[in-house]
Amino acid sequence: MSAIVFLIQCPDRKGLVAGITGFFAERQYNILHCQQYTDVENGQYFMRIRLEDEGQKPHSDLETEFAEFATAMNLIWSVRYSDKPYRVALMVTRASHCAYDLLLRELEGELKCEIPLVIGNHADLEYMARQFDKPFYHLPITKDTKSEQEAAIKKLLSEYEVDLVVMARYMQILSEQFVEEFAGRVINIHHGFLPAFQGARPYHQAYDRGVKLIGATAHYATADLDEGPIIEQGVERVMHDNSPEDLVMIGKDIERVVLARAVKAHIEHRIIISGRRTIVFSEGA
Repeated sequence: MSAIVFLIQCPDRKGLVAGITGFFAERQYNILHCQQYTDVENGQYFMRIRLEDEGQKPHSDLETEFAEFATAMNLIWSVRYSDKPYRVALMVTRASHCAYDLLLRELEGELKCEIPLVIGNHADLEYMARQFDKPFYHLPITKDTKSEQEAAIKKLLSEYEVDLVVMARYMQILSEQFVEEFAGRVINIHHGFLPAFQGARPYHQAYDRGVKLIGATAHYATADLDEGPIIEQGVERVMHDNSPEDLVMIGKDIERVVLARAVKAHIEHRIIISGRRTIVFSEGA
């Protein structure tokens, strides 16, 4: 079944549900699922509505009509179509566990997306890309070549028509210009439970503090390091006798799951960014 998914946000007020659902009902769209959330503290309303796509009208016509409706209703919105899979680029350095996990989930159909390329600032994981029959682009970076390297990345993203960039333990800081250009379209996995233990070696920071829980955080990349809106987090209990190396190994499993959940939520069009927060609608709808 083909489906159309709208994400909508606006100031909260009476009559929103009736108005929005009425718009689609008038055009003979069957509403398969509708989720809502009201942020009472800030007076904001959020909706995810999934419609059955039976070819009632061309997608461009629907978007034109909804744009006019949204302007009158003061709505911020976006739309995705299930017959157009997300195209996801993986960016890697030397750690393979997160990228391997995503490639395997794509291969087995757990992630309904296409991963057309892998980009690495080191060549270490070229063999991994070959195993999954993916082109690998080695784009080394130095302090003096950062702008040229990012320009090459952006050229590849355009050529491959990439919708989403995933930093699968890509251990480089993207420039402010890059993350602003791709705002809301770059997901990073941080091997720490943010906002604690930001920056480098978070598991060693956790060990030094003697924490009893370690975690990982998937978030949208922004110009501020490890400060982007959080999408997904996970934790695991650890003991006083776990070494820093133990924490790294335990953390790898958390990172895999957390990043996969975040990517899945994004490609299923279930996330709305609201300031520093995200609204993540439930899975399976």
